[in-house]
Amino acid sequence: MQKRPNILFITADQWRGDSVAYAGNSVVQTPNVDALAGEGRAFLRHYAAAAPCSPARAAMYTGLYQMNNRVVANGTPLDNRFDNFARAARRAGYTPTLFGYTDIAADPRTLDPNDPAGQTYEGVLPGFEVEQALIGDEAPWKAWLRRRGHAKEDVSQPYLLPKQEGHTIPNGPAVFSAEETQTAYLTERFMEWFDEQPAERPWFAHLSYIHPHPPFVAPAPYNDMYAPENVPGFKGTGHDDLVAASHPLVALMRRKMSASDFVPGTEGLVEDLGEEDLRRIKAVYYGLITEVDAQLGRLFDHLKTMGAWDNTVIVFTSDHGEMMGDHGMLGKGGFYDQSQHIPLIIKVPGMAPQAPCKAMTSAVDLFPTLLEMTGIEAKNALDGQSLMPLMAGETPVGWRDAALWEFDFRYMVEPGWLDTEGRRVTDYQLMVRRDERYLLAYSPSVPPVLFDLETDPDCTVNLFETPEGQEIAYPLLEAMMTARMRAADDTQSANNVLLK
Repeated sequence: MQKRPNILFITADQWRGDSVAYAGNSVVQTPNVDALAGEGRAFLRHYAAAAPCSPARAAMYTGLYQMNNRVVANGTPLDNRFDNFARAARRAGYTPTLFGYTDIAADPRTLDPNDPAGQTYEGVLPGFEVEQALIGDEAPWKAWLRRRGHAKEDVSQPYLLPKQEGHTIPNGPAVFSAEETQTAYLTERFMEWFDEQPAERPWFAHLSYIHPHPPFVAPAPYNDMYAPENVPGFKGTGHDDLVAASHPLVALMRRKMSASDFVPGTEGLVEDLGEEDLRRIKAVYYGLITEVDAQLGRLFDHLKTMGAWDNTVIVFTSDHGEMMGDHGMLGKGGFYDQSQHIPLIIKVPGMAPQAPCKAMTSAVDLFPTLLEMTGIEAKNALDGQSLMPLMAGETPVGWRDAALWEFDFRYMVEPGWLDTEGRRVTDYQLMVRRDERYLLAYSPSVPPVLFDLETDPDCTVNLFETPEGQEIAYPLLEAMMTARMRAADDTQSANNVLLK
């Protein structure tokens, strides 16, 4: 008789938090995610702790802010001394098994200099067994497509669409079908593995989907399921967006955004795209979200049919968000909400469903939550807090009233950009504090930003440039500094200080 629950941790890359029906989006269709939220608890104010992929995932897997885990970019190694949820799962008696990727570069001090694992950021989080890897070269998936009869030339560039007359952004169907997406492939591989597991042995699986991450290309019927004119409009794309028009970090990021990174074959930069182009991209993005949701429905149905649903913890989230046209940007990073606001749903066997939670939660809370579920202690101090009290409908005394995230942009800085003389690379970072009303971003190298989300929900006016705004900002800066000081690593010192 199985006593411990199974644990299924699902991530869908670059899925922003407002792109789900349960959160009030009236256009995108996410019936299976919505049903999961109805059986557990959805967290409406959940935020990634960093961007892009590797930094976001390092924070999520370790429960540590970037200031402590120090994964500042794709390719930055994760220090091997840190605990993580795969290692903890092993201590709890599970064999944590990966389907997809974790984007964690190995600590080179643990490797021989000739070890290929030291040459990629697409490494595996220590502690995982890999059942099916699916990294950037997509080799297993492409080989699968070939076995299904696809021509070699189609498989070599599966996201390159024919041009469409009169449109910069093509939205035709991909060469592969809805049953042949990367999402479908990983889902099938997981279900095959699941069917082989002994009924009496609990399992721990991480299903890491790449979509709705770009390329923004979808198979039929998802490529044109949503009409571009019907998707929600964009925040901060007009002349009144004073911040996007003048802030040096936004300008720097825009110069780095090639349109072909999002829709292969598209010429120019993202900032050259018009509203119609962005709407066509957003419509396909919604299609990719619904495609992932459909595969989740297939997976959930299989767990129910096989009798595992009622004894399986399910966590569904993303690593970070997606700007998706707001402020004239695509991708992730920076100080805007859209880049960091992500979905989170948790279903725990035996816990009654709860209404959607509006407390501020962070990706660094997931590891402490999994620790409490499994009854295991962390090997080092953590920055996050367990969400289990919130799962039970309780809000602990002293729960955070703001989310924090960081963005290290040293890899983007160009020679001579702003006043680079005398700067350190660590100056090119950003910390954001976002509470219910205000969003404050501070950096040593670019101007601070303060938005009043009540009066300026589109974040177009920087209040920090006004005397009144600076008065508002002072206690927020103090709160940010307090949070940063409280996040200092206390693994050893906590046991060696007597409070008088």
